[in-house]
Amino acid sequence: MKKLVVLGAGYGGMRVLQRLLPNDLPKDWEIILVDEMPYHCLKTEYYALAAGTASDHHLRVTFPEDARLQIKYATVTAIHAEDHSIQLNNGETLAFDKLVIGLGCTDKYHGVPGADTYTYSIQTMSATRRTYEALNNVRPEGVVSIVGAGLSGVELASELRESRPDLSIKLFDRGESVMSQFPKKLSAYVQNWFVEHGVDVSNNSNITKVEPGALYNHDERIESDAVIWTAGVQPVRVVRDLDVEKDRSGRIILTPQHFIPNHPDIFVVGDCASLPHAPSAQLAEGQAEQIVTILKHQWKEEPLPEEMPRIKLKGVLGSLGKKHGFGMMGERPLTGRVARILKSGVLWMYKYHSG
Repeated sequence: MKKLVVLGAGYGGMRVLQRLLPNDLPKDWEIILVDEMPYHCLKTEYYALAAGTASDHHLRVTFPEDARLQIKYATVTAIHAEDHSIQLNNGETLAFDKLVIGLGCTDKYHGVPGADTYTYSIQTMSATRRTYEALNNVRPEGVVSIVGAGLSGVELASELRESRPDLSIKLFDRGESVMSQFPKKLSAYVQNWFVEHGVDVSNNSNITKVEPGALYNHDERIESDAVIWTAGVQPVRVVRDLDVEKDRSGRIILTPQHFIPNHPDIFVVGDCASLPHAPSAQLAEGQAEQIVTILKHQWKEEPLPEEMPRIKLKGVLGSLGKKHGFGMMGERPLTGRVARILKSGVLWMYKYHSG
């Protein structure tokens, strides 16, 4: 049997499995999935797990069941593109005929001293569990600092405000206002929500150091019982170590057909891929759909399309606690209860269609 190896059961890897199984995988092929977890995790909802408003079980989706799907629970330590092999942390070497790399991202600390040691993360399920435990154990009326006011930081800060109303929550943002990539009206709505709900937002911040029990904003010491880092991401180390061309963010530059140049059997999906959009679950799923299309052409030995259709993104939705939200649907900004209901509906539909 020939082997299609999928590294990572994130949104992209999961979509590849769903599209190929049970009927579209050639009879002489099998799929080997490599992941650390025994289920697909809903990363877009990690903020709720960290804040204590969603259970661990709520964020799990089971893998497809198929006789030709083999799952290895391991960590990838090296990818050998020339040798068509993968090294795992258990010492096993795994050969592949085709490979889909979907290992996701990790925090980027921008060289801030102590950030990698003294902050908590919501980038992986295991890291988010540790963050939940730390936040759950913060003393009454303690101080929690969240570095980074992108979507993850905003959702975590708002959810934590509802979960722990006793806490003093500080949100540090490098921009003039939170969610500055959105239209000013929407950004102002989110900023005002924080003002009305007692979240201290520090705009134009510059975190210069993190120590046990404190961080420094423009070198001013701010005492904190816990510091959560949501201020940027980068591909995981095993991808950063790959000797292939990358963009300035460390993401792998691909052909229009989503494989590595000169390596037509190695595809990259999701946060590790250099694409003209910000990384998102929606983007990873759209890219995975196109990867499956290319795989089918290759299996049938058909000519590959020179260009792929532009991946259409429906929009972005974020939550502000359980009752309010914000987002963009096409060019239309949404705020309030409607945005929050839409986000809940999208999550429900995803879990429903994923079984």
